[in-house]
Amino acid sequence: MRALTWQGNKKLAVVDAPDPRIQEPTDVIVRITSSAICGSDLHLYDVLGPFLSAGDILGHEPMGIVEEVGADVRELAVGDRVVIPFVIACGHCHMCRLGLTTQCETTQNYDQGTGAALYGYTELYGSVPGGQAERLRVPLADFNALKVGTELPDERYLFLSDILPTAWQGVQYANLPERGVLGVIGLGPVGQFVSRIGVHLGHRVVAVDPVPERRAMAERHGVDTFDLSDDAASWLREATDGRGPDAVVDAVGMEAHGNPTTALTQSAVGLLPDPVAKKLMTTVGVDRLAAMMLAIDSVRRGGTVSLSGVYSGVADPMPLMKMFDKQLSLRMGQCNVHSWRDTLLPLVDDPSDPLGTEDLVTHHASIDDAPGMYDLFRDKKDGCVKVVLHP
Repeated sequence: MRALTWQGNKKLAVVDAPDPRIQEPTDVIVRITSSAICGSDLHLYDVLGPFLSAGDILGHEPMGIVEEVGADVRELAVGDRVVIPFVIACGHCHMCRLGLTTQCETTQNYDQGTGAALYGYTELYGSVPGGQAERLRVPLADFNALKVGTELPDERYLFLSDILPTAWQGVQYANLPERGVLGVIGLGPVGQFVSRIGVHLGHRVVAVDPVPERRAMAERHGVDTFDLSDDAASWLREATDGRGPDAVVDAVGMEAHGNPTTALTQSAVGLLPDPVAKKLMTTVGVDRLAAMMLAIDSVRRGGTVSLSGVYSGVADPMPLMKMFDKQLSLRMGQCNVHSWRDTLLPLVDDPSDPLGTEDLVTHHASIDDAPGMYDLFRDKKDGCVKVVLHP
């Protein structure tokens, strides 16, 4: 099969890889029809290379058609159309019963001290082959493959794999009051859905992003937007009677604009020999914190900062005096996709498309064009907001 693989820092290649096969009786094999590039994939491209090996297959936002079924699979059949959550979980352990599927005790990576296994996301999360390929092995498939309808286009369902539940969790973690004001930092794919979910739930949404096309997309869905600038925090306060939004979702994470010194350090560490780079990243690694700092600065006193963007630093400086003085709450974490999909599926199936799932993808490409699309997405060129690959 053809698959997109990591080959080195900022170096990707589409190669012929072995077809996946049934390894456990609870597995299925899925023929991928669509697989999106996620903002988190860019972290692998630029920052987390020391935790990857040449030939690792990337991608964790896939959907497709079941081609082969293990002997113990009960809920799926050949020909079913399915979406695959990026988290691999068992559904029956203590953490799964709590709804914390990203902490699944069956697939948790105890040797790395990290949570549940993830598709295509480094040795920290199991080195599981990803979904930017023609086929994918899905373990524990009865719990990890969501059967969906056959009439609507892939774009309606594809984002149930990651970014739509991630955005929903970000808004739920924001703990907004009724008819509250939600601030959003970053209008990439997750930020777009965070904003639309906020509007759908009856909140006023104010958002900040430096890219005009992304602001225009959000404005189509009832969001007030502002260019990223030195006075973004002042604008967010002025737009909310001087006090700031009730909650702010940071939908950017560790690769935020700002702090060029830290950005240079991240890139330099990624070029070091893997054992040295891993040691530095897991002991003194730091993130670019511009988005988080803006969220903390602009949210109202007594408000909540919800982190949907990914962070990987272990020595990040936090303004604890300001956070304590403002009496802030901070919520974060990988998305527990399985906990939200039953709520989201009816919204996705709704003919009116209330969350605008069909107004997000700006670029479609074949799997063979994937390396160039990573560059386009990273550099925010050609109005790129979301890329979907078709193997």
